[in-house]
Amino acid sequence: MDFQLNSKVVLITGGGKGIGAAIARASAEEGAIPVIIDRDRQAIAELTTELGQAGREAHGILAELSKADECRRVVTETEGRFGRIDALVNNAGVNDKVGLEQGTPDGFVASLERNLLHYYNMAHYALPSLKKTNGPIVNIASKTAITGQGGTSGYASAKGAILALTREWAVELLPYGIRVNAIVPAEVMTPLYRQWVNTFPDPEQKLKTIREKIPLEKRMTHPEEIAAMAVFLISQKAGHITGQHIFVDGGYSHLDRAVT
Repeated sequence: MDFQLNSKVVLITGGGKGIGAAIARASAEEGAIPVIIDRDRQAIAELTTELGQAGREAHGILAELSKADECRRVVTETEGRFGRIDALVNNAGVNDKVGLEQGTPDGFVASLERNLLHYYNMAHYALPSLKKTNGPIVNIASKTAITGQGGTSGYASAKGAILALTREWAVELLPYGIRVNAIVPAEVMTPLYRQWVNTFPDPEQKLKTIREKIPLEKRMTHPEEIAAMAVFLISQKAGHITGQHIFVDGGYSHLDRAVT
């Protein structure tokens, strides 16, 4: 299927690793130009080199997105280099375990800075360019926004707000033909997820327990499956989809636990 993304400039936050890197690869495979925004210099270099060797164009920007000025710089640099922005994928974030009991008020605010504020800031600064191209926005959320997890108030609050902003922006941006949707993953094997699993005394047993609770095929969601949905949503194949929360999670969030 031709997603008609050839030469489209796609901003991807947290694009150096995990789900973000999968979205960058999938976009590039469709002929788009992923702008990979990350705070990990090595991850950016490795991914842009990989894509370049495959004959794909990509651009990397090192940035600390918790700072609003950095978000503005990213947008300005992209516009200066390419003259346009055709889509924004807000993805960067980390389940930082800032809980109600173990966290602090300052830690909670810092968690929102890491996981929420840059979603707004990137959309705000990219909006003038997105208006010119009717460029869609895809926000990566998390099942913690609706299921709860315990011990992660900051991250869950951020992801809940992201779901709310998705529908708020979908309404506000209707006059410009800008579609806004959210993807809601659950259990996805990424480097950060593996790092978390490895904190348990028996990581493989922990993984086995998690997989047994995933209704469809008793397996983790692959980052590439999230990326496939993101590419679809930024394409004109999804031209009449907006304001949606789309769960790519093997039924984890909604199917009856009795099926496991």
